[in-house]
Amino acid sequence: MIAITCKKTNKDNRIIVYYFIDMLKFSSNLGIIMFMKKLLTVIFFLIFSNSVYANEQEEFFSEFNKWLAKNEFTDFYKVGFAEGTGICKDLEKFSHLWYYNKCDKDKKITGNYKVNTFNNRSEIPEDANPDYQTLVYYLWLYLNKNWNEKEKYSEIQSSENPYKFKFDLREDKYIKKQMQKTALLSYLLFEDGKIVIDELSPPERFGKGFNNESTHHSQSVGKSIVSYVLGHAICKGYVGGIDTQINDWPILKGTLYDNQKIIDIINMRAGDKNYFSSKDPSNRFKNPKFDTSVTNRTMESVMQNELKDSKKSGTKHYYNNLLPHLIFNYIAFKTGEDDFQKLLDSIFRDKIGIKYDISFAAAKRYPVSGEKSITNTMLASRYDYLRIAKAMLDDWQNDTCEGKYLKSLYERKINKHRDYRDKNHAYSVSKSYGGFFHLDQSGLKNKHVFIMDGHGGQTYTIDFDKGRIVATMAIHRDFNWKKIAHSVIKKGK
Repeated sequence: MIAITCKKTNKDNRIIVYYFIDMLKFSSNLGIIMFMKKLLTVIFFLIFSNSVYANEQEEFFSEFNKWLAKNEFTDFYKVGFAEGTGICKDLEKFSHLWYYNKCDKDKKITGNYKVNTFNNRSEIPEDANPDYQTLVYYLWLYLNKNWNEKEKYSEIQSSENPYKFKFDLREDKYIKKQMQKTALLSYLLFEDGKIVIDELSPPERFGKGFNNESTHHSQSVGKSIVSYVLGHAICKGYVGGIDTQINDWPILKGTLYDNQKIIDIINMRAGDKNYFSSKDPSNRFKNPKFDTSVTNRTMESVMQNELKDSKKSGTKHYYNNLLPHLIFNYIAFKTGEDDFQKLLDSIFRDKIGIKYDISFAAAKRYPVSGEKSITNTMLASRYDYLRIAKAMLDDWQNDTCEGKYLKSLYERKINKHRDYRDKNHAYSVSKSYGGFFHLDQSGLKNKHVFIMDGHGGQTYTIDFDKGRIVATMAIHRDFNWKKIAHSVIKKGK
């Protein structure tokens, strides 16, 4: 057998074409003829599919080019014009009469850049070293494609009375320099009830494409936000508590998660390590039935396929992306669809006071009976993320029911069982994990500091003891987080 494999990726980065040709015996002329017919069929198919793919790619980058032009990234594109017809044919290009007769209407924007798509990955790998053009490309991708283009499971409208921050701004030369040379989009320092440092990427960097209203995806920060929603669901009586066993959700029957305590799931000690890929341990299953990440899969599909008849093994912490989705969808199951939306509205719109609409993306890949699931990926503006972190701080310091929930997470934390010292990333400096938060940072023993951390440098570090929050948003994690966040919490500067 000869196997001819053609792999190509469309906008969803998932189309894989497999085509197999059986080698016929060359014992007769008839066999040769039949083989050639099959070979010609394959060649035609490959040519046709490649043509379709090329058209899709051209359309994809055409959108990128238009965004570059709209936001005046002038070094990234060129504007060309079609040969004129009628009077335009005889007029000098770019002359007054040429513009007066609207001869510039047939313009075409073409790219003037070279970007690394990392084999059409939807995210920049953490260990990559992207250049400026590649960073701009991924900024566009993050703001306009990926999760922003997916169907929304839930949209929460802005508050009629959004929380208004107080400001007492001071200049930090080091932070300002970092904004000018790294992939940072936003830096906020909140202390003593006020924002004291507020830096946005300058226009000559990314500021032409990113502003205060831009909705950026949360990445794994969404895990911690799901935990905060869980706290509200417990306080409102929808869920019993963190020691509640999940034994009433039919889709978990016959899986390792059935009858497990919530605390073990949110501490990621569910004993599911054996079912995840060693190559992409947090995001993919071993021998997947479908080629897609767990964040794109509906919960029922996962439980009926990859995790059917699964068994719990071990109790050590094992980080993966499935568990916050499981908890979020369990909350939706316990509340019911209508009350689930009311719960989210009451948290984000009424209590937190978001200024702009926020949303959670839906997972609909390979649904069972039309089912869809909510994901922990949130889309929100930079100030609204800070509003969420501030609400956590307020709950803790005021000892509300939700504050008591956050304190219980710290009390029930577990060891990550990994070397965490002398690392530059937010998740790496933390020794412990509790309720989808990173805890016990190097040099901050016995301090109530919670970190929300997401791929690419989305971080929110909350010092509950001193009332301080450091917030970063970025395209890529190429900045010194320890110096601009960890040091601020540890040393106060």
